[in-house]
Amino acid sequence: MAKIIKMLNCFYISSLRLRELARKSLTARKVSSACAPTHIITTICNERGEEPWYAGVPIFSLVEQGLGVGDVISLLWFKRSLPRYCSRFIEICIMLCADHGPCVSGAHNTIVTSRAGKDVVSCLVSGLLTIGPRFGGAIDDAARYFKDAYDRGLTPYEFVEGMKKKGIRVAGIGHRIKRGDNRDKRVELLQRYARENFPSVKYMEYAVEVETYTLSKANNLVLNVDGAIGSLFLDLLAGSGMFKKAEIDEIVEIGYLNGLFVLARSIGLIGHTFDQKRLKQPLYRHPWEDVLYTK
Repeated sequence: MAKIIKMLNCFYISSLRLRELARKSLTARKVSSACAPTHIITTICNERGEEPWYAGVPIFSLVEQGLGVGDVISLLWFKRSLPRYCSRFIEICIMLCADHGPCVSGAHNTIVTSRAGKDVVSCLVSGLLTIGPRFGGAIDDAARYFKDAYDRGLTPYEFVEGMKKKGIRVAGIGHRIKRGDNRDKRVELLQRYARENFPSVKYMEYAVEVETYTLSKANNLVLNVDGAIGSLFLDLLAGSGMFKKAEIDEIVEIGYLNGLFVLARSIGLIGHTFDQKRLKQPLYRHPWEDVLYTK
């Protein structure tokens, strides 16, 4: 009997030790997990609950409030709910920049790729890769140049002639088709909306003053849609009162505004892809008569 009691005591003590070891092991794993470095850091979207949250706002509430794409961009890009006139301006920019016909480089590349039988992603990417300083990528530069010139108090003459001496084209000024007597309707619409809804349009008015000076040099040196969006976005950021100066500088430097054009034009490029496939267009080959062969 004494032997049985002794064996039971030993078994009980062993089980206590095993439970203690297991508890310590679990605690060690939790500590290790808490201290382990993460591979990705994100601040804009958390999808671990029952529904994703965009910058702290549940997506169902966005739908229930009747908000739109501009409000989603406000949260995912700028990490805050911007006033409705701001998100509406973003939506207008997307609508106006969605497409500009089949002849521009992005649409042309997309059309050729679609006619080669490629998938929609390949077609879209082929068009997006042409976006840059010469096609749709001047919004950020326009914002940078206008902001720097205005903040330094340069007159339009000092700004334009200073850029000329540096050998730098004034981004946001100039158009291949539009003229001083044939303005871009998109620019006029954006300016009218801003004058009616923005608290301040100081950067836009400065861009207009620059345009007045450049038009005295050539009739095609008008404020284009890149310049209009760039200058007006500065007014949106500064006038909303929701961004510090350092935040505005960072937004312009990172390239947020060109992202707006990329997002908008993707709509049109996808449309061109589907259009060519729907029309069952054959493989594209450029005509010989449109090529100049030289030695």
